[in-house]
Amino acid sequence: MNYHISAQLHAHRGCYFSTLSARWQETANSTKPPPPTVDVGINLDPEAVAALPKNFGTNQHMYVSDETKERLRSLLWEFKAPVRHAVAYGSGVFSQGTRTSGKKPMIDLIFGVTYPQHWHSLNLHQHRGHYSFLGSLGSAVVSYTQDKFGAGMYFNPYVEINGTMVKYGVVSIDILCRDLADWNTLYLAGRLHKPVKILRNDPQVLLANHVNLLSAVRVALLLLPETFTEHALYTTIAGLSYMGDPRMSLPTENPHKVRNIVDNQLSNFRRLYTPLISQLPNVRFVKDGVSWNDRPTETMLLQDMDPVRRGNMVRRLPKSFREKLYFQYQRKFAVPQAEFRKMVGQSEDDERVSKKQGGEFEQRIAADLANIRQEVGTVIKKTVWWPSTVQSMKGLLSAGPVKSWKYMGEKMNKYKESKTSFGDASKR
Repeated sequence: MNYHISAQLHAHRGCYFSTLSARWQETANSTKPPPPTVDVGINLDPEAVAALPKNFGTNQHMYVSDETKERLRSLLWEFKAPVRHAVAYGSGVFSQGTRTSGKKPMIDLIFGVTYPQHWHSLNLHQHRGHYSFLGSLGSAVVSYTQDKFGAGMYFNPYVEINGTMVKYGVVSIDILCRDLADWNTLYLAGRLHKPVKILRNDPQVLLANHVNLLSAVRVALLLLPETFTEHALYTTIAGLSYMGDPRMSLPTENPHKVRNIVDNQLSNFRRLYTPLISQLPNVRFVKDGVSWNDRPTETMLLQDMDPVRRGNMVRRLPKSFREKLYFQYQRKFAVPQAEFRKMVGQSEDDERVSKKQGGEFEQRIAADLANIRQEVGTVIKKTVWWPSTVQSMKGLLSAGPVKSWKYMGEKMNKYKESKTSFGDASKR
């Protein structure tokens, strides 16, 4: 499967990212170079993936302690079924500042695999106890449940491996890359908007996630005013996948989760997004010479509100997400169907060779400053709600009733603790 985002991948970009990230790591007084004058798209063809420099995507590799790194790697070694791409995430890997007891949080893992049915067949033979009653129906039923319902993930929670409690999700590489590139569901793309620890690296996923991270910045810019803080940018990005998530409207999720994630992982967010901000032509830091020592709540950014440039940004949004936004504005602008198809309709071949320049329709969208935040927010919620809802319901099958009840209980306890801790903090 080919994933086309536009134009061609320039090898020097990967070198630039790694050099810039290393420079920021070496000194707290490092500064960011000015952004280039053009915003080049990326081609996710296999040929482009094969041409990636070895040091491409350095900004996606997060630092953890040697002890944590070895513990995470040891978990991966316990699986004989082949894993192409693996990441660890969540409070068990990166602090979210919410631990109130001595109990260690569960480690969250995502495994990208080539053939889900084959993978589950091997894993069922090795780890039958990881699965609910669905495992007794065979790998075909497990993989069908994984691919056909929700966001294409199959989770096995509350699995103890070498004394560590683990929840691991399995997804096909094709579905993973499709969501990263096109934002079909934002379920996987949204998780990778936040820092994750890469345990096993697949170049195709690395490149697809580079596209995903750029898309996150662009959507955040549509939601933010002309000037905003660095902290506001990261908070907006981290919160995208929680907009429309049904769990956030229930007493099962910490209402301060997004703020906790950003506040406790600011250095990782900077590592992840600073090289990308420097590549975009329509946003820049107000102050030259911003360093790691500057407070993100006081570090200001400025975006270009010119409709032409913002129209280009709209045109470069993820394909599935962009189409939903177009339909939203077709109704708003009362554009006739025939005219609408002529303006935005492109074949797959046209999409592949397009230079991603926004036209009159995209510029009208970009110029709708009074309503664009609401319209983009609506599209995000529509994208997220149904896959997240079905995925949560699917968890009752993949985890089984006992583990599901346990998981729900722990989430509700975290919600209560967050409300208590927030109330105590407000009284100080």
